[in-house]
Amino acid sequence: MQQQTLNEALRFEGIGLHTGLSITMTLQPAPINTGYQFRRTDIENSPLIPAFAELVASTDRSTTLKKGELAVSTIEHTLSALYALGVDNCIIEVNAPECPILTGNSLPIVEAIQRVGLTEQSAEREYYVVKKRMEVSDPETGSRIILLPDEEFGVDVHISYPSHFLVNQFASYDEHINYATEIAPARSFVFVREILPLLEKGLIQGGQLSNALVINDTELTDSEKAQLKEHLPVGTEIPVTLGAINPNNTISGEPARHKLLDVIGDLALSGKFLRGRVLAYSPGHSINNQMARLLRKEIKQIEAQAPVYDPDRTPIMDTNRIKELLPHRYPFLLVDKIIEIGSSSIVGVKSVSGNEPFFVGHFPNEPVMPGVLIVEAMAQTGGLLVLNSMGEGVDCSTYFLKINNVKFRQKVVPGDTLVFRLRMISEIVRGIANMRGLAYVGEKLVCEAEFMAQIVKNN
Repeated sequence: MQQQTLNEALRFEGIGLHTGLSITMTLQPAPINTGYQFRRTDIENSPLIPAFAELVASTDRSTTLKKGELAVSTIEHTLSALYALGVDNCIIEVNAPECPILTGNSLPIVEAIQRVGLTEQSAEREYYVVKKRMEVSDPETGSRIILLPDEEFGVDVHISYPSHFLVNQFASYDEHINYATEIAPARSFVFVREILPLLEKGLIQGGQLSNALVINDTELTDSEKAQLKEHLPVGTEIPVTLGAINPNNTISGEPARHKLLDVIGDLALSGKFLRGRVLAYSPGHSINNQMARLLRKEIKQIEAQAPVYDPDRTPIMDTNRIKELLPHRYPFLLVDKIIEIGSSSIVGVKSVSGNEPFFVGHFPNEPVMPGVLIVEAMAQTGGLLVLNSMGEGVDCSTYFLKINNVKFRQKVVPGDTLVFRLRMISEIVRGIANMRGLAYVGEKLVCEAEFMAQIVKNN
């Protein structure tokens, strides 16, 4: 999957949910590897704030990023739309310390993105593949998020409130569910009994029936009605009936769906697209951010994850196809099969047998695969990426010009399965290819190196 960005800029105008300000937000296309970044256009020099979980400073009724004295809040709906629709790179410009609430969901943003479309970019998208159970929880609130391995991204949300009108709800999302119609229309929600305390905290200054689902689940006293009337705009009616005041009759379980919308937006702060299943129980911005921070910690600890190797899957290249492209033969052909290949990356496999000829002398009593042969195997894998891209009928070979920054981290012994990931560092120019290679046994990185090779046509 290639990275994607917007075909053109998108402009939105609306009120800020918490500040009550009139705000303009513009989503700008961005170059590869930009990710999501917020630009405060109302500040001198228009500084940027990267959308990363560790920069979250507040999760009180919305997610707020802060870098130094610079902050921007209510970012979750925008990020949810970008992430769900597969936008990798975007600069979000706002002229206030908050994104506009619009209709209280991500629908206007989704519809605008679908209208202009996306453009494919030259770099490949990198995923974080969940390979083990991960969990965060908050005993005080009962909130819990579990992340499990899965071949695709999916979210299940369970919510429960001490209210007769919102006891238990469930919502689910994966690649088979249409985000635009099933999740994006779900509005933020609030109980009438929460409005006065939130207003006294200086929040929801821009809250309106047009941008939130309002639920009245308790009878208000005359005193509470009088206090609420003082804070609400003139002419606003105080609810007297119980239940949802402004229900959305087009979708069911709107609160759970909105919580799911928020989960996606907050997990987008991990900085990578996920392949895994999210189970969220009574989620909120705080617990969402805890999981996003845990993911960020895992992602930053490793340069790249070990590729997922399933020996039952049919390889993209078997040994016969490899021999068509490479001139190497036994005992110097050190790649058994190719399991992934893209425009700028490739994944190869080498099963290390105890019958390898080099083990006879390296070493008789302690067989260890020579490091130089691990490097050679990586280079052959990279050569397959280059030669496969040359097209049919072109007879070429690749030759080393330079090998840099070679590091060996663990020995490779009989019975190990080496998995190589090679990625182009730059485009091929004048027949020169630059790559970075990583070799793994299981989840452990055993070798890394950078290669420069020349592509030469054979006589």
